[in-house]
Amino acid sequence: MAVLINSGLRGAVDALLIHRANDNEDITSVAVESASLSYAGIDGESHSGLTRESCVRVKGQYKEGTEIRNTRQLSIVSTEELAEIAGLMDIAAIEPCWLGASLCLSGIPDFTMLPPSTRLIFSGGVSLVIDMENEPCEYPARVISQYYPDKGKYFVKHALGRRGVTAWVEKTGTIESGESLSVHVPRVRPYRHGRQHAV
Repeated sequence: MAVLINSGLRGAVDALLIHRANDNEDITSVAVESASLSYAGIDGESHSGLTRESCVRVKGQYKEGTEIRNTRQLSIVSTEELAEIAGLMDIAAIEPCWLGASLCLSGIPDFTMLPPSTRLIFSGGVSLVIDMENEPCEYPARVISQYYPDKGKYFVKHALGRRGVTAWVEKTGTIESGESLSVHVPRVRPYRHGRQHAV
């Protein structure tokens, strides 16, 4: 029995970006027209790799710096959600490159709320698997403040639940800017055991 359901939602690649900087303090990415993806992620991108060192996102599971599977190969944001965040911050716009995004997609409502294990299947054949919500941090806030002084400090508050997701490559190939994609979601039921709220 199939466990993934074609939602019928169609999206588009508004921007395809690569972050090449070795300095973790500089999160900005650069737009490209196409990118080749292997099982390690986008070729030449700073977050690519089959494994990575664990970070603060999984500090409750691993000692920081532990080698783990890299499920954070790509950072994906939504054009509509970036516009919503900008509106809440009372600024004209937020560019996906300021967040170090790999992809900026449009046409998918409540994008950040897509459940883990959702597949984003691109018309060219690439398939990406959503790992989890990418919670906002201070790094994009610093970049935003370079363009809108005194506004970046509001980013974390207004980006919560709108900052996009992390993902990894399930099927390799090439993604083109402007390409379309479909959204395939897993059946999700609430898990009623254990702690109900994050600590």
